[in-house]
Amino acid sequence: MAFRFRPVDASFFELFTESAKHLVVGAGLLAEMLAEGADHEDVARRMRDAEHAADETTHAIIRAVNSTFVTPFDREDIYRLASGLDDVMDLMDEAVDFILLYEVKQLPAELSEQVEVLQQCAEITAAAMPRLRSMKDSELSEYWIEINRLENAGDKQHRRILAALFGGSYKAIEVLKLKDIVETLEGAVDAFEKVANTVETIAVKES
Repeated sequence: MAFRFRPVDASFFELFTESAKHLVVGAGLLAEMLAEGADHEDVARRMRDAEHAADETTHAIIRAVNSTFVTPFDREDIYRLASGLDDVMDLMDEAVDFILLYEVKQLPAELSEQVEVLQQCAEITAAAMPRLRSMKDSELSEYWIEINRLENAGDKQHRRILAALFGGSYKAIEVLKLKDIVETLEGAVDAFEKVANTVETIAVKES
């Protein structure tokens, strides 16, 4: 039997959990941005604050890596996971910014379903991060399997939204604006799957 003598630094797991919780906040703000009658300026301001807080957590993870002699798992994987979580937040912030800057007044109803997928991904990811501490495939596999399922659902929804955009109901300029938003949301869903893939790689290495 192989014994692991690597000490467990709980701060990393706490920081990853904190980072994922920022994504829950971000996904909630994104849903709020799509709500009828939303104050876009106010939501965008709060999203910027949330994105800044997420950046601070990412920086804290990097500082912890640089100041810790022995990390709980490979440094490269810590960087990759921290970067992946940060990418998701950046993309959600970008989607909110597009809605504000493009002054989009009417958003396709189908976008709400895509944002619901993002909210589910955020909740599941936040719940999975504390389980990194155990590094057991059996405890984490449900997480990446479910994220993969949601990503597939998001892909199908993405294709339906694009079909609706190009169905002739929207003016050309509106199609261009909405397509940027739709593609950014799709990018955020894909980024969640990359995070899950990173967690799977870590779990396999450490199991």
